[in-house]
Amino acid sequence: MTTEDRTALQAIEDRPAVVIRLLVVLSVGLALLIGPELARGRIGIVVGIVVGTFCYALVLAVAEWRGRRLLRPAVATAVDSVLALVACGLTGGADSVMVTVLPLVVIAAAVRGGAVLGRLAALAVGIGFTAAAVLGADPGKRILDAWLAGAWWTGYLVAAAVLVGVLVKMLERQLDAAATARATAASEHEALVEERDLRERLSQAQQARMDGVRVVLHEFRTPVASLTALSADLAADRLSETARRAAVTLLADHAVHLRDMLDGLADVAVTSGSPIGRVRERPVRLAELAVAVLDAAGVAPARRAPHIEPADAAVRTDPQRLRRLLTNLVENAARHSGDAPVELDMWHVDGVLVVEVRDRGPGLPPGQEGLVTAKGVALGERRGTAGLGLWIVETLVEAMQGELTLRPRDGGGLTAHLELPVPPAVS
Repeated sequence: MTTEDRTALQAIEDRPAVVIRLLVVLSVGLALLIGPELARGRIGIVVGIVVGTFCYALVLAVAEWRGRRLLRPAVATAVDSVLALVACGLTGGADSVMVTVLPLVVIAAAVRGGAVLGRLAALAVGIGFTAAAVLGADPGKRILDAWLAGAWWTGYLVAAAVLVGVLVKMLERQLDAAATARATAASEHEALVEERDLRERLSQAQQARMDGVRVVLHEFRTPVASLTALSADLAADRLSETARRAAVTLLADHAVHLRDMLDGLADVAVTSGSPIGRVRERPVRLAELAVAVLDAAGVAPARRAPHIEPADAAVRTDPQRLRRLLTNLVENAARHSGDAPVELDMWHVDGVLVVEVRDRGPGLPPGQEGLVTAKGVALGERRGTAGLGLWIVETLVEAMQGELTLRPRDGGGLTAHLELPVPPAVS
């Protein structure tokens, strides 16, 4: 049994003992009031003892009510025993009605002190009662009868103490079993929660790795397609000198982009499985970034409408992430705009890079601005495909602590408004 359990049990024991003590004293006083002859001619002494005992019981009750303890339980039980034995001796010894109080005293001793102390207390009370029975016997009563009554009550009190001790042991075992059951249940619950959390973490890690692979595969599609077309044109010698130089420059840009993508794939393998890889910040000129994004998205020169403010603006950020983000937005706009221009505006002010990609496509149905950025969702003519493009955009925006808003454009189409907190590049 724990200390808390014992304290709680002691409190449960003390309160009834206080109440029972008061009730016993009041019942004795009432008995004397109804039958004064019970005092055996010693009414004054007996009444004095009753009044004193009542005051003593009342003081203990008030102290208990206020949460204080004036006497230790063992001392209070000893005082109760002495008072009960004195009352027995003064009111007829073995014939006294006060003998009925003795089992209550023994029960209290057994509950508070345990089985061994309860039996010793019962034996001591029995011996004391035997002495009171002999000394307080009425004139003319045989001493042998007093001795027999004392022996009878001694055996009865010891038996009562044994029985109470057994009941107390049973109660303690039940409390121990309940405490063990609570501890076991708490331990099993904690283990279950830990196992569930571990499963969830493992599932999330596995899902993150799968997402990383899907993202990398998705991002490889555009540069590989462009590389295939450019290499075919170069091999067939179908390009003019100016177009050849532009194609070579674009091939170099695609090679750098593929290298960065491979670095991202390596990050997926060696880190937590994030689909956006590690951050590699360096200066980025917005004008050059706009050209690279439009080239990577495959937007024809006639459909390009970039605007950079200021024209020589440069920021410090992860170019691979920013290029992936903007390429997905521009590619999505170009795909849904038909032959209409794709507008790409970028400006940097007060440490914030603002980008707007505008198209003249069908736009989004009302209420689907958030749905379209969910993983695996594809709308319009690409319904049923992987639907990773705008989810990748949303993931990158969150990783870069930015904000992306998709809203309908006046006259038809869609505006993707992006804000990213990025510092200017140091010259």
